[in-house]
Amino acid sequence: MSITKIANKLFFAARQKDLERHYYDADSLQHHVMRHLIEKAKDTEYGRRHLFSTITDYDSFTNNIPINNYEDLKGDIDRMRHGEHDILWPGRVKCFAKSSGTTNDKSKFIPVSDDGLHSIHYAGGFDTVALYLRNNPNSRLFDGKGLILGGSHATNYDITDSLVGDLSAILIENINPLANLVRVPKKRTALLSDFEVKRERIARETMHKDVTNLSGVPSWMLSVLTRVLELSGKNNISEVWPNLEVFFHGGVSFTPYRHQYEEIIPSKKMHYMETYNASEGFFGLQDDPNDPSMLLMLDYDIFYEFIPIEEVEKDNPTVLPLEAVETGKNYAMVISTSCGLWRYIIGDTITFTSKKPYKFIITGRTKHFINAFGEELIVDNAEKGLEYACNLTGAEILEYTAAPVFMDNHAKCRHQWLIEFAKEPDNMELFSDMLDKKLQEINSDYEAKRYKDITLQHLEVVKAKPDLFNQWLKARGKLGGQHKVPRLSNSRNVIEELLEMNA
Repeated sequence: MSITKIANKLFFAARQKDLERHYYDADSLQHHVMRHLIEKAKDTEYGRRHLFSTITDYDSFTNNIPINNYEDLKGDIDRMRHGEHDILWPGRVKCFAKSSGTTNDKSKFIPVSDDGLHSIHYAGGFDTVALYLRNNPNSRLFDGKGLILGGSHATNYDITDSLVGDLSAILIENINPLANLVRVPKKRTALLSDFEVKRERIARETMHKDVTNLSGVPSWMLSVLTRVLELSGKNNISEVWPNLEVFFHGGVSFTPYRHQYEEIIPSKKMHYMETYNASEGFFGLQDDPNDPSMLLMLDYDIFYEFIPIEEVEKDNPTVLPLEAVETGKNYAMVISTSCGLWRYIIGDTITFTSKKPYKFIITGRTKHFINAFGEELIVDNAEKGLEYACNLTGAEILEYTAAPVFMDNHAKCRHQWLIEFAKEPDNMELFSDMLDKKLQEINSDYEAKRYKDITLQHLEVVKAKPDLFNQWLKARGKLGGQHKVPRLSNSRNVIEELLEMNA
């Protein structure tokens, strides 16, 4: 019997059975989580301030605790970063995941408590493996090594035992030492801050190992794999790692990268499994390899609520518990967690595809969309449109961003797309036409604004020079880790910076 089958039997089989409750007992799981969080945090400053001891049900939960964004919790989080105890969560929180900033700050610092580390983030990693082994009983996952790509961390406010940095680096730093027996590269390499140095060392350290699985953000992992091929002189990754069988990916949509991975890893036994692990929590897993939707994880230390996307900017939006959501509608996610985030709007938007079980797709960000002319274009629309145009023209995309070009003196306006191609389309004009056509097909608001070019003109595609987006990230100290290029924006700030570098 292989090491993987023994490990599955000893460690994962019981959890595979327990996960079935997500299919028939979902609402009960969530109510248990809410009661657990409130009971645990009732004696914190935040708990006393909002009368947690009087909360007995969902109505009193919503009456006592306001909806929060980062600015609302920032003061308390900064006190926690300075070492204060029992503020948003019991005890002292020592780790803070650095995330993209707000209007007023360059970065957000998301608390990662010991409870959250184990009952959210590591629980998600464990379940990722459990579900993968359930779906692939002949896997030999643990018979080789896992290549885990992470970011970096630093000391928090010069407090020696406190860290701030990428969530992935915090997870690697705190992982059970036994896990290091089945992962590469060396911890010292994995936590390097310079991505270009890290990429080189990872490639050299891993190219002669028996790598069976990959974990990381698709864009950064592709960069590492490309370097592995350059150093090894092989034609594809399957020649380097013949036992490679799965890529656990997340952070950005896999759609623009799928074809490139299928080319670089031509093995028929290769699997791809999407995870939804953000700085704020581990939310979803692709439980069915034939269904791109993800299963909402309901028995971690996360209580979910949802705001209809059209109400996100309202002062008093409608906030729905899980059992009240509908399939096919776009929602902003609101979470309460054992990291001390209370009714916190994380900025991601999702659409449920099923309620039994609760399954969803990520549709974008509350602030990553284009609605300059009433077109309501979201990231999910963009990904589908680009996939369609690529399929028809043989193109492959590395990175992209899009923004509006506002009305000129003749009331003419359009969307401008800056795209870095791994493989240019056979016909750039056809690519633009097919992208525009697909966006009209899947978004009725966009279609209405494009009608006879009266409001919105045909979109414009600008070809980015090689490595433009990486150069832009590097200039901002955001190369590698979990940093991402903004896909869609209502302003032209990002695209103008990139276009200037592209000149």
